[in-house]
Amino acid sequence: MSGMPLEASGQTPVLTAAGLAAARRNLPLPCALRLGDGGSLDLLRSLRVLPGKRITGEGIWNGQRVLAKLFIASGSARHWRREHKGIALLEAAGIPTTPILAAGALADGGHYLLTAFLPDACSLANELKRGGDAHAQLEAVCTRLGQLHACGLVHGDPHPGNFLLDAGEPLVIDGDAVRRSSTPLSGPNADAEFAHFLAGLPPEKTLDALIAAYCAGNPRHTPSPAALRTQIEKYRRAQLTDYLHKTVRPCTLFEVRRSARRFTSVGRDDAAALAPLLADPDRAIASGVLLKNGYTATIARVEINGRMLAVKRYNIKNAAHALSRAWRPSRAWHSWREGHRLHFLGIATPMPRALIEERIGPMRRRAWLVTDHNAGCNLLEHLAPHVDASAPPPAESEALPRFFATLHAHRIAHGDLKANNLLWDEAQGVVVIDLDAMTQYTSAAAHARAWRRDRARLLANWPKDSGLHRWLDEHLPPAKGRRNSGS
Repeated sequence: MSGMPLEASGQTPVLTAAGLAAARRNLPLPCALRLGDGGSLDLLRSLRVLPGKRITGEGIWNGQRVLAKLFIASGSARHWRREHKGIALLEAAGIPTTPILAAGALADGGHYLLTAFLPDACSLANELKRGGDAHAQLEAVCTRLGQLHACGLVHGDPHPGNFLLDAGEPLVIDGDAVRRSSTPLSGPNADAEFAHFLAGLPPEKTLDALIAAYCAGNPRHTPSPAALRTQIEKYRRAQLTDYLHKTVRPCTLFEVRRSARRFTSVGRDDAAALAPLLADPDRAIASGVLLKNGYTATIARVEINGRMLAVKRYNIKNAAHALSRAWRPSRAWHSWREGHRLHFLGIATPMPRALIEERIGPMRRRAWLVTDHNAGCNLLEHLAPHVDASAPPPAESEALPRFFATLHAHRIAHGDLKANNLLWDEAQGVVVIDLDAMTQYTSAAAHARAWRRDRARLLANWPKDSGLHRWLDEHLPPAKGRRNSGS
């Protein structure tokens, strides 16, 4: 079977499953596909691509807009059957989902499944990203998950992206993960799946209200809050590990390129806009506003399409320094991952946008990190008028203890916690920068030692007899084994 277009109708190529697989992410859209029943599908745009395996996109079939799932790998029939069966189970149980319009084999290998296209639908994940009040929608989805369990159905991948909101009604999607349980779901199995869903939500969401919403759909089972919290933490740790791996490999979220001379990783949504910067980051620095021109690092503020970005180049000081850095991940690599770690955990830091490393085979040389630019004032300057006050202003008095308590709860140590590395942003509160030495510890003892150093470094920014020093000393998480820094 050829991987090339079979023919063209006007400017639209006709592709086979092999052609789609060979195109990877560079699909020649729009394109047409022949269906096994003699019909055709026009694929207009892709929504999600698993290269060589599966494509989800918007298309036209029999004159109507459809959501098309195309299974194009060898052995794709198994996944196609599971998707078909899962949606059928949802429909039979009366659980709202996107109904199947057509399903079958493609004319030249592979399979397709078409459901109704809902132009106004939005996933719960996207609704939460918008930052608005999605509490009612979230409770409705929890109730829907409870109904799913009450019907004896299991969704093996119940993350917020697999629940659509259409005119306020939650729909369950991704039939590939749906299967039947022998009995209505209750007990530990129900708790585990509910916790899996809750682990994908922002950490601040109130658990009690969501449990009540779940029970409205599945009154036979009341999840234990304590058991849920334990499971949620377990799932979040696994999700964080998986996400950090994705930041440095090609996937739906990141475009990653490797060669003997270079490594780059950039968010797919940013790849086109940042392409000129990625091609020549030094030129971007030279044309930007220089913020720091140090021996070990150079930082510039640059504007791209109206967005303010910070580009940080990690310099090589001399031959000895080059040799010492050659065999380990660059500081840019470390900061890239730690920035994504903080965003995953809901801790404010400028969003990492791109990572670039110069390489000679396996050896690393200079590296660049691109992040959003935050114009906030550093804490040393921001709190200068309040050094002798009994407490910072109300907003800062609330935000500072909360910020450090969150870092401490996640066993995160900054490694260079001077006040210049903390910004005050009126919208976000405390924003942490310069993540070169940041570490999340698995050992409580190791974290306690690192936090003791962090704590002392932060307090050293202000005189010991100042009101601000005393206030921070009282409100920071204590150093283990010590009442405060002065004891």
